[in-house]
Amino acid sequence: MAEPRRPAEGCSCRNTDCLERPLRRLFEGLGSGVAACPWPFVLVPLLLSGGLGAGFLFLPQRQANDIEEQFTPTGGPAKAERAFVRWHFPTNDSERFSAPRLPTEGAYATLIAVAARGDSVLGPAAGRDVLLLDAAVRARGYERLCARSGGACASPNPLLPLLAGGAAAALENLTFPVSHGIFLGAALGGVQTDAGGRVRAARALKLVYYLQEDGPAAAESRRWLESFLREFPSQLAALDFASVQVTYFTSLSRQQEFEGNTKSVIPLFSVTYFLTITFSVVSCLKLSCIRNNVWLACCGVVSAGLAVLSSFGLMLFCGVPFVVTVANAPFLILGVGVDDMFIMIASWEQSLRKKEKSDVKSLLAETYAEAALSVTITTLTDVLAFFIGVWTAFPSVRSFCLYTGTAFVFCYIYTMTFFGAVIVLNHKREQGNRHWLTCMPVGVGKDQAEKSCLYNVCCIGSCSGQSSQVETKQPESEHPMSIFFKKYYGPFFTNKWIKLLVVLLYGTYLGGSIYGCTQIREGIDLRNLASDDSYVIPYYDDNDKYFSAYGPRVMVVITERVDYWNETVRLGIENCTQNLEGISYVDKNFTESWLRVYTKLAESGLINISNKTLFIKNLSTLFQIVPSFEWDINKTQDKIEASRFFIQTVNVTSAIDEKNLLNQLRETAEQCSIPLMVYHPAFIYYDQYLVIVQNTVQNVIVAAGAMLVVSLLLIPNPLCSLWVTFAIVSVIVGVAGFMTFWNVNLDSISMINLVICIGFSVDFSAHISYAFVTSGESSANKRAIEALYLLGYPVLQGALSTILGVVVLAAAKAYIFRTFFKIMFLVILFGALHGLVFIPVFLTFFGNFGRSPHNTQAKKLELRFRNDKDCP
Repeated sequence: MAEPRRPAEGCSCRNTDCLERPLRRLFEGLGSGVAACPWPFVLVPLLLSGGLGAGFLFLPQRQANDIEEQFTPTGGPAKAERAFVRWHFPTNDSERFSAPRLPTEGAYATLIAVAARGDSVLGPAAGRDVLLLDAAVRARGYERLCARSGGACASPNPLLPLLAGGAAAALENLTFPVSHGIFLGAALGGVQTDAGGRVRAARALKLVYYLQEDGPAAAESRRWLESFLREFPSQLAALDFASVQVTYFTSLSRQQEFEGNTKSVIPLFSVTYFLTITFSVVSCLKLSCIRNNVWLACCGVVSAGLAVLSSFGLMLFCGVPFVVTVANAPFLILGVGVDDMFIMIASWEQSLRKKEKSDVKSLLAETYAEAALSVTITTLTDVLAFFIGVWTAFPSVRSFCLYTGTAFVFCYIYTMTFFGAVIVLNHKREQGNRHWLTCMPVGVGKDQAEKSCLYNVCCIGSCSGQSSQVETKQPESEHPMSIFFKKYYGPFFTNKWIKLLVVLLYGTYLGGSIYGCTQIREGIDLRNLASDDSYVIPYYDDNDKYFSAYGPRVMVVITERVDYWNETVRLGIENCTQNLEGISYVDKNFTESWLRVYTKLAESGLINISNKTLFIKNLSTLFQIVPSFEWDINKTQDKIEASRFFIQTVNVTSAIDEKNLLNQLRETAEQCSIPLMVYHPAFIYYDQYLVIVQNTVQNVIVAAGAMLVVSLLLIPNPLCSLWVTFAIVSVIVGVAGFMTFWNVNLDSISMINLVICIGFSVDFSAHISYAFVTSGESSANKRAIEALYLLGYPVLQGALSTILGVVVLAAAKAYIFRTFFKIMFLVILFGALHGLVFIPVFLTFFGNFGRSPHNTQAKKLELRFRNDKDCP
């Protein structure tokens, strides 16, 4: 096959020559060096991997699975707000505990008792079971560590005294959500009331046991909770309640369940290795007992494994936090590493067909010159995508991108060194006419004709023992799949009616994708951090079903000194309060404001607050009436540094509601003439809504721009670059849209995958479009058929190898790993769909624009990519 004519020396660079020619020389030199002395290129990666793998000794120290730290944005406003509240309103949960006034979620164990058979939890039988449940918790030593107020433990539920006293009349006169001045919205759920607001029935009752978390009691409280989680399930089973069903949760549960996810995925990794090796071996299997590439396939998978070992060890040595999301990386790296292996083997086979009698140095130099550029392009785009993903506000995303991007670099290095050396050693075995499994010489010796059939098959290659001394090398035939793409697939999709159908199919795809994008749900649902069979899932279900009507009780903090004694200032504060109460998510009937009560006392004539001195002096009267108000004012001598009041939110039942609530509260507070701040511990997690879309769009745009630059530099045909950009945008829109239909939120986990999406979009689209524009065929349809003939099967095989790398994650019980599989599946599916269907068809419509005038490059392309990832 004729080589393409190269430009004369001194001619200006044309197409990819400016970069391609020096790169080809570099890779040829590397290939010659590996072929000349292969053993160092085998041993050094093995030794390097062993040395860097020692970094796994630091794994216990590097594990950073704190949910707040890893899955909330760095520098989120709520974290600064929490620090302000802690500084100005210190807590003392051993003497003056108040749950709404905590700057954190607190240390607690909570139980939800749901009446069985549709009965009321306030009924006699259910009430007795609830009291037994309360007694079981207290028997565990709760009262020794309980959070206290007024010398007594904080009540788990204000209705317990009524249940314990058998006060049937009091229970019958309950009103909801406030009864006798006590707010029951968070204590009673599934409530049915009459026209007068009296409770007729209630399906669920919540018990919350708060523990001390200030000072030396914090460690003991943690041990109590750990003991509770270990022993309470069996204790609950022994109680065997007939009237109530109980679910439970603690302040440690979410974190413990999240940390357990990594252990659950370890068995899946071994399954992935088995599937990948099997796929590689089957793809590279030959009937020849000499030229079988089974060992090459196995070493290709080992090369990817070494890359994981080296990169993870290096990152652990460097102190990069190891997050649960990083456990996804080996599955992806295996798929991509096998993809690169296929390219190298295919190029090696091409070199053998071209230069059958050449020495191994020239053969490997030719292999590297043809394959290494392709591997470099795909690796460069993927690595760029990952390292761009490091620029994000989410630490979990940063860790994943650092580990995975570094692993891709090592995967590339080991493919160019370790795997290349294995190719050389395997070739020497073939040259010695040795069996692929036993390395025994294949041929008939003096006494081998009398050996058994099994011996002859394994060691000679023939049952009869009559094989020739040297196996005859037959010309390689075209792969059946390449013939399929040339004779059947290509002509089918270039039929005008099929092309019309493809256009309609793409319109449907794009319309569905855009609609899905408008329905994207933002933010990570905290229940998804636990495995499907976790005890916390039923608790979340009951909590959402029965206790979602009333949301967080939000602090509204006046952050600076203001003249509270000035009536104009008080009116300004009241206007701000009413504006906050006017938000659709706030119920104004449950606002708790010390200043309102203080002002009403003054209006009634009981006290005088007309000047600073009297205002400060008479606060003691307010504290005698409502002692808890003293905890809402940060007063130093004659100055009020800060103060706070509380508003009650309602109907915050979805991620959209949480986002809207946070935005509306903060916008209203900012518009106030008084310096206000709104805070609740849940806002730490709500902050992700403020940056998740911005971070995702930013990373996608920057990465897409980087991919475009790479494609322009290495395959700078304008039409090709245009179609690469089109594929990137189209695949991202498709993945973002369809992940909504698959119940995947846009969160820090899925954002990782959208970044990955960019690199894989380039992999699938660049080769097909470049093959088309450099084709020497006369018509657009023929150019499309030739592009599919050359690259259809490699694209398909690359997609299958990557899918096999992550498919076992579909069986994972954890949302994090299933989400990774779902989005990677969509990425590969839509990427392959674009490369094999949409782009070839669309190119036939625009085939006369941007054609390369140097169509002899098609032959060069054929040498590089023909059966790109196939082992003939």
